[in-house]
Amino acid sequence: MSEDHEVRRGLLERLDRGPVICAEGYLFELERRGYLQAGGYVPEVVLDHPEKVRELHREFVHAGSDVVEAFTYYAHREKLRLVGKEALLESINRQALALAREVALESGTLCAGNVCNTNIYVGEQTEAEVRAMFEEQVGWAVDAEVDFVIGETFSWLGEAIVATEVIKDAGLPAVVTLVPHRDPATREGVQPAEACKALEQAGADVVGLNCSRGPATMLPLLEAIRSAVSTHVAALPVPYRTHASEPSFQSLHDPQVAHLPEGRSFPTGLDPFTCTRYEIAEFAEAARALGVDYLGVCCGAAPHHIRSMAEALGRTPPASRYSADMSKHAYFGTDHAARPEYRDYAREL
Repeated sequence: MSEDHEVRRGLLERLDRGPVICAEGYLFELERRGYLQAGGYVPEVVLDHPEKVRELHREFVHAGSDVVEAFTYYAHREKLRLVGKEALLESINRQALALAREVALESGTLCAGNVCNTNIYVGEQTEAEVRAMFEEQVGWAVDAEVDFVIGETFSWLGEAIVATEVIKDAGLPAVVTLVPHRDPATREGVQPAEACKALEQAGADVVGLNCSRGPATMLPLLEAIRSAVSTHVAALPVPYRTHASEPSFQSLHDPQVAHLPEGRSFPTGLDPFTCTRYEIAEFAEAARALGVDYLGVCCGAAPHHIRSMAEALGRTPPASRYSADMSKHAYFGTDHAARPEYRDYAREL
């Protein structure tokens, strides 16, 4: 792709012109493909099989993502310490950033760094340690010349504010999103709209929600956020059919399966709850109508979800060449060339 003026626009310039799509979901998709272990969810795949990460980046771009997000989710010091591989911290981060930048440059998309929930934050007494963890990861992102940094999946507002401060201190745009669990309030008890307002006041350029909730249970939270803030709003649900009594994908229960690991569908038994591409398209349209302009899909996302989101926003990504066209199906087709004896038999299928 030629490096014309449009290609070189940054995140905020692009958002001023229209919605931006960011594909996430690397953890679940690479686990499904057999290159990452569920549970620990440490992204060692960037070192062990960089070609698989590179290919998934390209697939998401092909499907319509405007952003190549470095796969550094859970590539922080605490998570690596838990699995006894803290020595890999810098190499995992630098490799993930290099892979993302490579694909972003070749495709003309934006390259994003990433920091996330540290799993050690419990309040002010842990702030200094958390800040140091964010500073080292954001520092590597700066070295990689990313366009912006995503801070995501924060249950604690205080932790999200620290991430915002570190990203802004590095001179980069900050996309900061909170995770709404069964109780959508933060761990401190702050409702999502007020928490997003606090993030905006801390300097975040984009605020909103990601992960845990599917389209049906995330959408009702977005209108209040849009009303509470003047900056850009993000929404990246998981592609699962959460509902009022089980509003998070961790809480989903499948009565059809008697023996699930530890009695939960999450994370490896969620297949029956997966949203269709059409449900993701409906979410994109509804969220956009509310004024959400940074859209994506989180854990569980696959390229077909991203393509449907892009198409719902009026785009035609390269993958649209292969969007469904049933007119030439042997049984259900409407094309005059389809054999009538097969079309007539369709009702028997």
